[in-house]
Amino acid sequence: MMYRDFELDAFQEQAIQALGAGHSVLVSAPTGTGKTVVADWIVDQALAAGRRVIYTAPIKALSNQKFRDYTALHGTDRVGLVTGDLVIRRDAPCLVMTTEILRNILLSGEKVDDLAAVVLDEIHFLDDRERGTTWEEVLIYLPSHVVIVGLSATLANLEEFASWLTHVRGHPVEVVVETKRAVPLSFQMFSEKTGLVSLDVYDARFRKEMRNAPPPIQRRGNFKQRGRSSDRGRRTSHLDVYRALEEQGYLPYLYFVFSRRDTEVHARALARYLTGPLLSPEESARLKVRLDRAAIDIGPALDTDVRALYEKGVAFHHAGLHVSLKAIVEELYEAKLVKVLYCTSTFALGINMPARSVAFDGVKKFDGRTMSPLPTRGFMQKAGRAGRRGMDDVGHVVVRMDFPDYAELQPILAKYREGSYEPVRSSFNLSWNSVINLLRRHPPDRIREILDKSFLSWHLGKQAEMHRKSAEQGHKGAAKLAARAERAGSRCWDEFDRKVVWLQHIGYLDDDLNFNPGARVLQHLQISEIPMTELVLSGVLETVPPTRLFGVLCALTNELPRHAERNFRLRSEDRALAAQVAQVLGNLTVLEGNELAGTETTWDPDLVQLGRAWAEGVALQEILLMVRSETDISGDLITGFRRAKDLVGQLVDVYRAGGDDTRADTLRDLVRTVSRDEVEVVD
Repeated sequence: MMYRDFELDAFQEQAIQALGAGHSVLVSAPTGTGKTVVADWIVDQALAAGRRVIYTAPIKALSNQKFRDYTALHGTDRVGLVTGDLVIRRDAPCLVMTTEILRNILLSGEKVDDLAAVVLDEIHFLDDRERGTTWEEVLIYLPSHVVIVGLSATLANLEEFASWLTHVRGHPVEVVVETKRAVPLSFQMFSEKTGLVSLDVYDARFRKEMRNAPPPIQRRGNFKQRGRSSDRGRRTSHLDVYRALEEQGYLPYLYFVFSRRDTEVHARALARYLTGPLLSPEESARLKVRLDRAAIDIGPALDTDVRALYEKGVAFHHAGLHVSLKAIVEELYEAKLVKVLYCTSTFALGINMPARSVAFDGVKKFDGRTMSPLPTRGFMQKAGRAGRRGMDDVGHVVVRMDFPDYAELQPILAKYREGSYEPVRSSFNLSWNSVINLLRRHPPDRIREILDKSFLSWHLGKQAEMHRKSAEQGHKGAAKLAARAERAGSRCWDEFDRKVVWLQHIGYLDDDLNFNPGARVLQHLQISEIPMTELVLSGVLETVPPTRLFGVLCALTNELPRHAERNFRLRSEDRALAAQVAQVLGNLTVLEGNELAGTETTWDPDLVQLGRAWAEGVALQEILLMVRSETDISGDLITGFRRAKDLVGQLVDVYRAGGDDTRADTLRDLVRTVSRDEVEVVD
């Protein structure tokens, strides 16, 4: 079967035939095998039929990339982008958006009768601890006539997940599985001691090293330490990796590190090490043309140091990077003008930018709580970028690791090689806004039906069924099993009910579930829900001038990175306002709300003045001078300004619904004021 002048792979053809027959599909395939072709086909079909189609993605960078791709394919008038902070052609028949935006549309009751299909890219995000509930809500709330195209990484419990999707959608969902990569991967280890070798060879040399190591020696304080030769000598560096990959002809490559600072430090170190550019004269000439054009477009963000780096064929990419620099790096990489790119995980997520090789600086990452090994899915998402279809016979995956780290991580590395994937598990936990809007739109019986459709309820229901059968068969502890089954079956409803009871306790709802002022405010807020509701109810923000209000909202939606410090003293009026806000954020309602929802309040007073400066028209480069930082934090600041802008828009709805049109109009003007320069860039 041909599509866009290409012969489709068997799994792509199977998925497209299922969609052609009107079925929803769940496509599970390794990174880089062409899953998105299936999504492209359904978009083509919907537009050809004069219907609407929505493409959702977990991160804005991926949404923005698909927006650019589809605009180029289908024309400007037919494609729109809605990401909360950016709205472009909201009425276009093909909309690209984040999953949260679609959830909000469905919760608001907006009509979607002419919606033909929804693509859920990276659908396995459903098990994300912080955001996964949104995916479940979308799948539950979407009308049954809407075709679902779920694109997923390889999952251990794919059939279970597909069974739940069939249950929740009310019609069969066809599972399409591809396990073979278009370009096979070769896994190798690298250390200064071993060189570039297979995992088996590395393991054998490690064991030989351990056998030949001196016996344990006594240390003061009764501590024993093995006097291992592997502990002596210098550690393997990223420059060693470069030398090995360059010698083998494995460039270009992505080098994944798990620190923004290290992406920049490593890239600059490699550039200093190189005696000349990694580009050919012809490539250098093409690069110069692009950089000259970029310098005119973005000005001082492309400084001489960064430009010199790019001229060597080296670059770095992370979430905190200036939005325009991120776009330049991606453009140069796609044009094959970056030969070594140091990057963090965000570069791996969905963005279609393969390399000949992928190297890892290690396999442990801070997960928000502790340093933990990457799950197989996370590792393969990055490793899967190795191997360019039609260009490489094999994709090279290299892990930099010294012997002292290997003993702990050997089982993990074996899992990666074997492809031992984790199952997707539900993280279902309704936000306060979802609770309120479900109460606004549905009676309790219907809400219970909705909650019972969640993947968590479905999974617990299966467990409950198993426990009941055991109890009926008279197994030991039958009474306990029966009780456990009962608790499991009603867990989602019980958690919802606890939240409703608490909302009644604090006075947001009355005894008959009618909305009091707290609930009427909360129904419009999706960011910092309870803290923001309490601030509105307290009146603290009522007369705050718009620019200062924007500063407060920036402090509520973002934090300066740990390594960044302010270069200024807060103005006295900002300090006084920050103290008032902090007092509200420390009240019992906010603390209890966080505990019940498993959230924490974001509050960084340093951002008050930075956000205020942006609202007053100060240029980003000047604002950056107000902060000392080891790395570029432009992207962090812009993300914060965009999120605060989104929250201003939600407050417009709060005041409009409350009858205060004057305040609503003032805040609408504020949205327009802060929507400038980098905040408006589609990065």
